[in-house]
Amino acid sequence: MKAAVLIRTKNEEAWIARVLDALTRQLDADADIVVVDNDSTDATVEIARRYRCRVIGIPDHEYTHGRALNLGIRATTADLVAILSGHCVPANGRWLLRLAANFTVPAIAGVYGRQEPFPDSTAFDKRDLWTTFGRDRRIQRRDHFFHNANSMIRRSVWTEVPFNEALPGVEDRDWARRAQELGWQIAYEPQASVYHFHGIHQGRDEDRAARVARIIELIQNGATGEGS
Repeated sequence: MKAAVLIRTKNEEAWIARVLDALTRQLDADADIVVVDNDSTDATVEIARRYRCRVIGIPDHEYTHGRALNLGIRATTADLVAILSGHCVPANGRWLLRLAANFTVPAIAGVYGRQEPFPDSTAFDKRDLWTTFGRDRRIQRRDHFFHNANSMIRRSVWTEVPFNEALPGVEDRDWARRAQELGWQIAYEPQASVYHFHGIHQGRDEDRAARVARIIELIQNGATGEGS
C-alpha cells in the first residue's frame, strides 16, 4: 500500500529540517510529503519547499486540528497517511515501515507510535512521555486513546470517518472512538518512535488542560457529533 506523510506546522523553523531529513531517508522518491501550515511567520514554509514538499496554507481564523488534517489528507491519494507534528522527529530509519506494517491486519484503522523526550527535555515532559508511551505493543478495541503527533491512518476509514473539524482539540481520540464504534481497532506501535521536544501537555498550561478535559468528557459520553 502506498503511504504519504502529512505534517502540521506553525513556526517550526527550528525543527522542520530535522523532521524532513529523517523522512527523506526512508521515503520513496515519489512519495508525497504534504505540509499544512498555519500562518507561520518564520522560515518554516521556505524550508519545507526546499525539500519539495507540497505546502497548503490554512489561516488562523479557519484553523482547527481536524480541519487541517482533512485538508491535507484530501491532497493525497495514498492508501495510508502518516501524521506528524512539525516538531516531532522520527527516531530511526524504519519509522514509516513500522507504522505501515500494522495495516497487514485488516481490522486496524489507525496506529500511533511512541513519543520520547530529548535529553534536555524538562523533567515533567520526560515523566509524562515515558509514563504515557510504553514499550509494549497493543491493540485497542475500546480504549480510544490516539495521538496525531505521531500516527498513521487508513485512508478508506478516513473517507467514512473524517476528523471532526468543530473540535478545538483532541480530534485524534474522537476519531478513534468513532472508528471503534464501527468495529475498527487502534494499534500502538512502540517501535515507530519520535522525539517530541515539548512533550504532550503543552508546558502544563492549566487553561489548555481544562479545555482538553472538557472535550475528553464529551468524547467519552459520545456527545461530540461528527463535525466534518
